Amino acid sequence: MNSGVLIYSGGMDSTTLLYYLLHQNYHLKALSFNYGQRHAKELAAAAAICRKLDVPHQVVDLTAITGLIGGSSLTDPALPVPEGHYTGENMKITVVPNRNMIMLSIAIGHAIALKYDAVAYAAHSGDHTIYPDCRPVFVEAMKQVAGLCDWHPVKIATPFIKMDKGDIAELGLQLGVPFELTWTCYNGRDRHCGKCGACQERREAFFKHGLADPIQYEDFGFK
Repeated sequence: MNSGVLIYSGGMDSTTLLYYLLHQNYHLKALSFNYGQRHAKELAAAAAICRKLDVPHQVVDLTAITGLIGGSSLTDPALPVPEGHYTGENMKITVVPNRNMIMLSIAIGHAIALKYDAVAYAAHSGDHTIYPDCRPVFVEAMKQVAGLCDWHPVKIATPFIKMDKGDIAELGLQLGVPFELTWTCYNGRDRHCGKCGACQERREAFFKHGLADPIQYEDFGFK
């Protein structure tokens, strides 16, 4: 049986990856990260889904470095979360500096300690424009690093790297992913706002593929 550490946010992409890897008979440990994000509700979603599946889950507290990786609307309450399409130039303010490398480094170290085979994260093609640490060239570099940083080599698994979010939604429905339990919105309110870039991308993913998104949005409409 393959074994891996999953970087798990509780969002629709990483939850689909969780179900996908379990379907591939992976023995998993899920790691979520509290880096001071305003949408910390995703951590509760991650914990609830892992309990549902009986998957070991741990939240890593990175709040001590929140001030060191500032300048993002996800971690600085003084910066508003931008609204509109995910691919817009204004979405770059949601970049948390070097976030994925930081999380991958910790996950790789944990995988080494557990003698697991791999670390997985749900980078996909829709993220390539905004997030440099989701691009294939970054993934390939991290694969090399993960194979060299210790005597126990670890693989980096990114099976969604060439898929878009609509493809992920479609796969998730096939796998029985409870999308109603996932959290996507960058605003930490009671319900998804429906207007931030993350909500817009999610809505467009379901809409373009003719799929029904089971969550409720505050604005009750699609734009």
